[in-house]
Amino acid sequence: MDMELRPWTEADLALLLRDDTDEMNRYLGGPDGESIIRARHERFLRGQRDGTVWPFSVWVDAESEPVGAVCYWCTDYRDTPAFEAAWAIGTAYQGRGFATHAVRRMLEGATGSPDRRLVWAFPRTDNTGSNHVARDAGFHLVGEVDSEYPKGVPIRVNEWVYDTLAENP
Repeated sequence: MDMELRPWTEADLALLLRDDTDEMNRYLGGPDGESIIRARHERFLRGQRDGTVWPFSVWVDAESEPVGAVCYWCTDYRDTPAFEAAWAIGTAYQGRGFATHAVRRMLEGATGSPDRRLVWAFPRTDNTGSNHVARDAGFHLVGEVDSEYPKGVPIRVNEWVYDTLAENP
């Protein structure tokens, strides 16, 4: 598969707006709306500039638009500096393996950071697709934990971890 992860640009706001639908956000509390999407886009650009967020649009050579996005960012989890990862492939492009390939490529970029070697992902327990992506991309399931998303809305998530210094697929 010929896939490219491109660093986030101003033009990628259109990708976030395109994917702010009921279907794309059914596990995330529903669509966010334009003001929240614009704020997220600005956080991506700002974080990219200051080296705390690594957002990418996902391009596949056969498509005329990005098929989705992957991202990881600096966080602290369990009192340890780490990264957290997320991904979203547009509804029209799902089921073709794009997410797994994009997440693997993204993780290759995170590999070797001595100060943050663990990458965490937290898909809802009932989000079968994202849990399969985590497993197939090389994350290891730790277990289930309670979380909130959006803030204040309790959800149950699977806790996945990827060790950038370990042997991974």
